[in-house]
Amino acid sequence: MRWVRPGKLGGRLRAPPSKSVTLRAVAAAALAEGTSSLLGPSTCDDARAALAAARALGAEVEERPGEWRLRGLAREPAAELTCGESGLCLRAFACLAALGPRPCLLRAEGSLRTRPVGPLEAPLQALGAACETAAGLPPVRVRGPLRGGRARVDGAHTSQLLTGLLLAAPRCPEDSLLEVTRLASAPYVRLTLEVLQAFGLALEAEAGLTRFRVPGGQRARAARLEVEGDWSGAAFPLVLGALAGPVAVDGLRPASAQADRAVLEALAAAGATPAFGPDGALGVERAALRPFEFDARDCPDLFPPLAALALGCPGTSRLIGLGRLRHKESDRAAALIEELGKLGGRLGAEGEALRIEGGRPLRAARIDPRGDHRIAMAAAVAAVALGQGAALEQPGCVAKSYPAFFDDLARLGAGVEEEA
Repeated sequence: MRWVRPGKLGGRLRAPPSKSVTLRAVAAAALAEGTSSLLGPSTCDDARAALAAARALGAEVEERPGEWRLRGLAREPAAELTCGESGLCLRAFACLAALGPRPCLLRAEGSLRTRPVGPLEAPLQALGAACETAAGLPPVRVRGPLRGGRARVDGAHTSQLLTGLLLAAPRCPEDSLLEVTRLASAPYVRLTLEVLQAFGLALEAEAGLTRFRVPGGQRARAARLEVEGDWSGAAFPLVLGALAGPVAVDGLRPASAQADRAVLEALAAAGATPAFGPDGALGVERAALRPFEFDARDCPDLFPPLAALALGCPGTSRLIGLGRLRHKESDRAAALIEELGKLGGRLGAEGEALRIEGGRPLRAARIDPRGDHRIAMAAAVAAVALGQGAALEQPGCVAKSYPAFFDDLARLGAGVEEEA
């Protein structure tokens, strides 16, 4: 149990390293010839799951303070990989493991065991590999080798499968054509393309990201890559700044391809004025907030921090894209409605929109984040900025993406205590 209490809020901190960039770079480095260096990688649970998967895939890994060094293809791959609770790790490394001729079993832990992965099967089979799931759920069994060819990818629920195929396809002996329908989270795919370019891999993407032509027979080359700050994690202190700041966050790249950079648009829509200072820090001050509407279908991880923001906006706000929340670490729509409701927030579902009635005083409550890191962080921000605090069960779940969250919350002036 972790208690969080209001305080004199404000200050400056560094954004956590990007989980999204770290996972993609670890996967690319696992296939690269030579030794790659990842500077300032995320050390969250999902990133460590990817690092363990890279080791099992045959990479040699050396962990140094502030640096991970990976030599790809150094050993024979193992017959089994464990992907923790990371959906991206499972989907991406299933594609990478299918490059080789040996069978491989990919296991999941925690909530990932109940998240659907059936859409892996058809595209991998179309490209020449065998792929089986447990009635659409993990574990996943693959056996290659992937040859290349033509495959259709349904991107309606996640872009993670497409990311895995884009990482694996350049190494196939034949060219590949990937046709994508109903792509969600397109910015994450652009982030994948940036990482591929950093590792020397080339492909042709149509402007709408509906078709990808990938020349086969490519070999990734080792890269030295500095991991940028994580916009999805930074969204929580930025929201805190708009509610009760000022807060400044270092380490965020203004031109980042990360989907959650869109938090800047949402903050502005709510009446805040986030701005990069001459020293590169992104600052947000407490503002007279107003209700807002925001389409989060391409950035569903922003739902939790923006729900907390909306509780501080007098009037009714709406976040669009509830369908993207059903298969996260929790049913995130239901969790937000119930857990923020315990604090006194009024939230409800209206079709594809989450409706939040803000401007009401919040009360203290005991919060069950359901093992979901983003629910825990959203409740903590709302409780210290707008309410009387909260008792959070399973506080360690924040390590999935932002291990230092509670330390940073205390650094910004909140009271944080762990129950003995």
